[in-house]
Amino acid sequence: MELCVFSVFLVCVCVYVTLQLIRFITADADLSVLWAAAVGKSPDVALRQKVVWITGASSGIGEELAYQLAAVGARLVLSARRENELNRVKRKCLDLSSLEDKDILVLPLDLLDRSSHREKTDVVLQHFSKIDVLVNNGGRSQRSLFVDTHVDVYSGLMELNYLGTVSITQHVLQHMIHHGDGIIATVSSIVGLMGAPLSTGYAASKHAIQGFFNSLRTELTDYPNITISTICPGPVVSQIVHNAFAEQVNKPLSNVGDQSHKMSTERCVRLILVGLSNHVKEMWIAQQPFLLFFYLWQYTPTLAWYVTNLFGRKRVQNFQAGLDADTPYFTKTKAKTS
Repeated sequence: MELCVFSVFLVCVCVYVTLQLIRFITADADLSVLWAAAVGKSPDVALRQKVVWITGASSGIGEELAYQLAAVGARLVLSARRENELNRVKRKCLDLSSLEDKDILVLPLDLLDRSSHREKTDVVLQHFSKIDVLVNNGGRSQRSLFVDTHVDVYSGLMELNYLGTVSITQHVLQHMIHHGDGIIATVSSIVGLMGAPLSTGYAASKHAIQGFFNSLRTELTDYPNITISTICPGPVVSQIVHNAFAEQVNKPLSNVGDQSHKMSTERCVRLILVGLSNHVKEMWIAQQPFLLFFYLWQYTPTLAWYVTNLFGRKRVQNFQAGLDADTPYFTKTKAKTS
């Protein structure tokens, strides 16, 4: 009898472990985000009527954030350098929602022009009287080997991705501290937590972002209603690759490759909004095998180094073959024919 009970218990444990393994294999975000998606607050409720300022809103993740936020009824500030593209995004937001023209402010912004950031913040406050959520999404990526890359590229990445973000955050945070609540969310990257070839400067800027916001979060313990959230996506379909730095500051990438194998922008943004609605402090958003990398680096760094070296070699081979660096890792690399 005891043996029978133990056997049933063992079977139950095996079934449970198998189900959890299947869930992990098919997961596209960390457990906190997926739990929030299953039982947490819905963006339709949590973000309705909130004033959300998005930098880098003219393309990629920022553009899709604008569309999905408009659909749930958030009021928007759209910022990037290209005003004509921001106006295009605004028109589509109005088409997708019941928002009125006054509910969406187009505010051209250059993250490199830090002297203008106080004035830009004041414009937002004059228009909406408050800022509930700041999404730091503006920035550029990198695709080049370190030995071939001019140091000006590294300076540009730190000025834009790190210092530009810090500057905007400082001005908005002063307003949030005064009111006692708000969310500052920053799009980091999987390479903000680990290393990756071809992205040494980009990874450095995202590591700086991670360290800065992790430290800032601890400075705000007296303001429990202010959430500092870092968003770490893996490869996502986005224009960021098209605008990436190459070996020289003004040199465009010769070939960005096919992007279709990456996570869809729509799914990534939906998970981001779930995380923001439930005040998740750090979000890991990626399809496998990239999601596995997050957990390896968090819990088994020695194994993570071994796996990263294997995948890193493949990444360089893809790049040198004229393919997207993150082309599926389990297929044989073939040089792209002209």
